[in-house]
Amino acid sequence: MSSQQQPTDEPVYDDRVYRSSSAVVTGVLLLALAAWLCGDAVVRGSGNTPWISLALALCVVPLIVAFTIRPAVFANDDRMRVRNPFRVIELPWAAVDAVRAAYSAEVLAEGSKYQLWSVPVSLRERKKANRGRLSRGGGLTGRGLSAPEGAQPPAADGPQRAGADKVVDELRELAERGATRAGAQGSVRVQWSYEIIAPAVAGAVLLIVLLATG
Repeated sequence: MSSQQQPTDEPVYDDRVYRSSSAVVTGVLLLALAAWLCGDAVVRGSGNTPWISLALALCVVPLIVAFTIRPAVFANDDRMRVRNPFRVIELPWAAVDAVRAAYSAEVLAEGSKYQLWSVPVSLRERKKANRGRLSRGGGLTGRGLSAPEGAQPPAADGPQRAGADKVVDELRELAERGATRAGAQGSVRVQWSYEIIAPAVAGAVLLIVLLATG
């Protein structure tokens, strides 16, 4: 008799992905600059210069990727996966205590705090959004003047929120909605990203040796 696979209680949709586009652009530009400088040193350098350039590239390139292109947050109905520079943290929604954004975006789970590197908090953007909400609500008009008595505030297109606050709101909603799902149970899992750490350390060690013996 052939066994039948039991269906899950609810469908799981594709991950939502949150990352900083400005950080990705910065990372691509830095990688291009590193490739140009190190490539030129390898081609035109003499003595130990080509080897020093290669060791420097081996150390620096993984770090550029780690802090700019790599950070991302993946979230679906069951869990959130946080990819930070040197770690990947998988958090089932049932294990999440809070998602918040103060000076940085972070998630609290099982007594630990994990930063969301891909969701940068801009205090300037937040202040601008707060001023926009106040103005739309009739508190301020023009150059900080109070709205005339009886005047109707302009119609708002929707609540103004800073980018990081919008992301945190969405993650909170997913956490609250998914905490009771069968697939959202479990403990937090943390995994070190040795594919980033190993080449960076190897490049740093090789660079120290070359400089010491050069």
